[in-house]
Amino acid sequence: MPSSFNMNNLPFSLLTEEEQSMLRQNLDIGYFQKGEVLMAAGSVPEGVYVIYKGLVSESEAVDGEDDGQEHVFVQYQEEDYFGGWSAIKGKAIHDFTAVEETICHIIPTKTVLDLVATNSLFADYFTQNLAAKAEIMEQHSEDQDMAEFMLARVCEGVIREPLIVVEGTSVAETTKMMREKHVDCVLVKRGSRYGMVTGTDLLDAVVINSLPLDADVAEIASYRLISIDPDDYLFNALIMMTQQKIERIVVIKSQELVGIVELTDVLSFFSSHSHVIGLRIERAKSVEGLHQAAQGLNKLIKSLVSHGVKTRFAMDLLAAMNGRIMAKLFDLMVPPDIQPHVCLIVMGSEGRGEQIMKTDQDNALIYRDGLAWPEMHEVMQRFSKQLIEFGYPKCPGDIMVSNPEWVNSLGDWTQKLSDWSSSWEEQDQMNLAIAVDAKPVAGNPALFKAGRNWFFKSLKNNDLFFSHFAKVALDFDTPLTFFGNLKDKGQLDVKKGGIFPIVHGVRTIALEHRILATNTFKRLEALAEAGVIEERHAKDLTEALGLFIQLRLRQQIKRADEQEAGVDLTPNTLDLQSLNKMERDLLRDAFHIVKGFKKHLELKYHLGGR
Repeated sequence: MPSSFNMNNLPFSLLTEEEQSMLRQNLDIGYFQKGEVLMAAGSVPEGVYVIYKGLVSESEAVDGEDDGQEHVFVQYQEEDYFGGWSAIKGKAIHDFTAVEETICHIIPTKTVLDLVATNSLFADYFTQNLAAKAEIMEQHSEDQDMAEFMLARVCEGVIREPLIVVEGTSVAETTKMMREKHVDCVLVKRGSRYGMVTGTDLLDAVVINSLPLDADVAEIASYRLISIDPDDYLFNALIMMTQQKIERIVVIKSQELVGIVELTDVLSFFSSHSHVIGLRIERAKSVEGLHQAAQGLNKLIKSLVSHGVKTRFAMDLLAAMNGRIMAKLFDLMVPPDIQPHVCLIVMGSEGRGEQIMKTDQDNALIYRDGLAWPEMHEVMQRFSKQLIEFGYPKCPGDIMVSNPEWVNSLGDWTQKLSDWSSSWEEQDQMNLAIAVDAKPVAGNPALFKAGRNWFFKSLKNNDLFFSHFAKVALDFDTPLTFFGNLKDKGQLDVKKGGIFPIVHGVRTIALEHRILATNTFKRLEALAEAGVIEERHAKDLTEALGLFIQLRLRQQIKRADEQEAGVDLTPNTLDLQSLNKMERDLLRDAFHIVKGFKKHLELKYHLGGR
C-alpha cells in the first residue's frame, strides 16, 4: 500500500523526490490486534511505524509494581509516527502496544538510517527536540521572504565604512569633508574613544550655539554610542534604533570599530513601515496627532505576522512602539517640571514585552516622597481615558493610573510590595506578580529602580516566600490526557495551560536569583548563563512559550478581523480544529515541556504536598 502513504506530512516532506521514491519502494505494512505489542522495550526495532489506522500507546512498566502496571507516556493515532529514536539507537526504549486494531506502514530500519545519513533535516527532525522541529517547520512555511530577512545578519552587506576625523579637526574642515564624501555623519577619534557628529549637530553648534568655525569638532561629538555586533540579527538593529530613537548604530567587533549601520539601509530589507509609525509618534505635537500615529500599530502587527516575522522579534518591536506611544502621551499631558519627580511604569505582559495585540492597561505611577502636585489624579484619569481611546482597553481589575491605589509615593510603593510579599491572599499574590514584571517607560526611572532594588534586598534568603509564590504556577491543569494527548478536541485556554505556568515559574526563579530582566525569554537566557537552569531546558521552555504565543496571536488576529469592533473577545482561546496536524503535534510536545517544568518547580520549592 505504498500509494496510501502520505508524504506531505513532516518529516517525510523534507525528503527529495528520489528519497521519497526510495522510501515507498521499501515500505512494509503491519496488521496488529488490540493488545498486541508492536515493539517491546529493549528489543531491536523493525523500523519506524507510521499509523494508517488505529491507536498505539507508548508506555513503560512502573518500578516496584508486581501487577504489571505501566505508565503511559503518549498515544499515537492516524498519521502519527513512532520508533524513530529507537530505530536510530538500535534498541526500543519503551513498549508500544496496540490499543485497538491497528494498521501501520513500517519503514525498515536500514531505510531510515540511509535517509538519516543523506538528509540532515530529516535526521534532525527525528533526533532533536521541539526547538529543532519548530525551526524546521518555520523554514518550510509558505512565506519565506520575511523569514529570510529575519535570519539576515548585520554583516551581510549593510555596514558602511565611516568617515573618521581625529581630535583637533575644525568644524569647518569636518563640514567640508562630509560634503565631499556625501555623508551626514562623522566619527571623531579622541584617544581610544569614538564619538559621533551628525549634520544636525554641526548646524546646531554653529547657528544656535554660535560656535566658531575653527572650533574642535571633538567638543560637540556624542561619545555615548549605541553599538551592535556584526554577527547580530539585522532585525535587532531595527529594534535598537526604534527603542533609542536614533538612525545610526556603530558596529563593534571585539572592541574594534567595524563601521556604521544606518536606518535607511536596514529599511531596504524591511517593508513593514514600522519606521514611518515611529517617526509619526516622535513628530506628534498633540494628543490628536499621536492618536493618528497609534492607529497604524494594528496594521503593522498584521503585516509582521502575515510576512512570517518571528514572534519574538515582533514582540520586541511592538513593545518598543507601545512604550514610545505611552511615553509621548505622558510628555504631552504631564508638566515638564513634574516629570523628573514621577515615573510611569507598565506591568504584566506589557512590562515583560510579551504582548503584540493591544491588551488591558496594566500601569502605575511612582512619585517622589513629599511631591506637591494637586492635579495628579485628575491628569492620571485623563491619561488612562486617552489610552482607552488609543485602543488600549481598560483593565478589568482596574490596575491603572486612573485608580489612586496604583498611584503611590516611593515609600508607599515599597510598603505595598512588602505587604503583598508577606500575604498569602490570592489577590495580593497576583498584584505582586504583576508588579515585579514592571518597567519604566516615562518620567524619572531612578524612582522605579530604587523601589525594585529595595524589594530585591528584602527577599534575600526568604525561602518561605519563594515556595509560596511558586505555588501559583501550578494552579491550572496542563491540558493533556492521562495518555499524553491534547485533552480538548475543540478549544483550550492556552494562557492557563501553557503560558502562565512558564511565565510565573521563570518569574519566581528569576526573582530568587535577582535577575533584572523582566522579559521571560531574557530571564531564561540569564538563568541559563548563570547555570541556574540547564541550557537545554531553557531552550525547550523558550520554544514552548514562543509556540504558545505564536499560535495564540494568529487566532487573535483572525477573530479580531471577524468582529465589527475589531477586538478579539476570547484572546487566550485556541481552536484546535483550525490547527494542522503538525501544529497540534508541536502543541502537544510543548505542553509536555510545561508538565515537566511544573514537576521541576514542585521539587525545587518542595511543593509535593499541594
